[in-house]
Amino acid sequence: MTKALTGPKRSGLLPAERPRKRLVRMASETDEKYGKRPERRSVPELLAAGVVPLDKPSGPTSHQVAAWLRNVLGTEEVGHGGTLDPKVTGALPVAINGAVKAVGALLSAGKEYVAVARLHEDRNEGDVRRAAAGFVGKITQTPPVRSAVAKRARVRRIYYLDVIEVSDRDVLFRVGCQAGTYVRNLCVDLGRALGTRGHMQELRRTRTGLFNEDDLVSLHDVVDAKAFFETEGREDDIRRAVRPVESMVAHLNSIVIRDSAVDAVCHGAPLACIGVAQLDAGMEVDEPIAILSLKGELVALGQAKMTSHQVLEAESGIAAVATRVVMRKGTYPKTWKTGGSAATLAREAAKHSPPNATGQAQRGGYDDQGE
Repeated sequence: MTKALTGPKRSGLLPAERPRKRLVRMASETDEKYGKRPERRSVPELLAAGVVPLDKPSGPTSHQVAAWLRNVLGTEEVGHGGTLDPKVTGALPVAINGAVKAVGALLSAGKEYVAVARLHEDRNEGDVRRAAAGFVGKITQTPPVRSAVAKRARVRRIYYLDVIEVSDRDVLFRVGCQAGTYVRNLCVDLGRALGTRGHMQELRRTRTGLFNEDDLVSLHDVVDAKAFFETEGREDDIRRAVRPVESMVAHLNSIVIRDSAVDAVCHGAPLACIGVAQLDAGMEVDEPIAILSLKGELVALGQAKMTSHQVLEAESGIAAVATRVVMRKGTYPKTWKTGGSAATLAREAAKHSPPNATGQAQRGGYDDQGE
């Protein structure tokens, strides 16, 4: 399946698309001598820590596509945001170099797919639409036999499921779902709900987090963009192909921290409330978040330790902990004290860190559509 048909307006949104409200805890200014706003980065800086919103073609595996991209751009590291089966096309964001540290943020992002389910018997279109509507909400799935993940039942949420067209026994539909949902299973379950059998005929991923089809570039686009930049100095194409690392976390609630707190977080210190300048409303305890500088730079992935309301009202305490530091140490000046001991800082961070927060980048992803 190539670029998906537009079809009727979607009946719902992915969680990342819902409006957010930014709250100000403390008026703060940033020193332009340190760091750099993402939109002002040079092309080499983007290539040092960026993400390519790739339109995966049918045929190769997700890992093969990521490897080809690494060779095209000459990067050292790549990591993709969620596996697609070889025959599946569409949105496959690929992090490069320093941005691989943040690829885990994409793994939990909501996904949207356009699929064709083939029923094994004729069914009335009205019955098909009513059956499809019944899947919106929480569903239980067991990964397919050939999937790479454990074969145990798990609950996933369907945010919306819109039937675009019914033609004979083929049902073309769009589904917005939680990461790790098996659309292949959904096609089987749709047939079962209609009193027959069904299977997935085609599949394309149209959204990952806030990346949609309008953002996607092909491997050929990347090859051309790199050539135009290297031979003619043209930047427009390469800037469209390689986005700032911050675009990988745009779907997360975020905490914006003062300049004085940035280097401490880069060294693993827990984020105290006094270091918070702004934050998104609706943040919950233990929620995965993005920790940003006042310039909008990604400092770290983190985990909230207070709700948004608690952070606003607190005079002290730990607002969040970093689970994966992305920014290089020393980007901002050191204005904090550790009591003369790096070990003391490490122990303080460990007290507030979530279990299994090893900080290791994930190179693969959820087996969304594993064969």
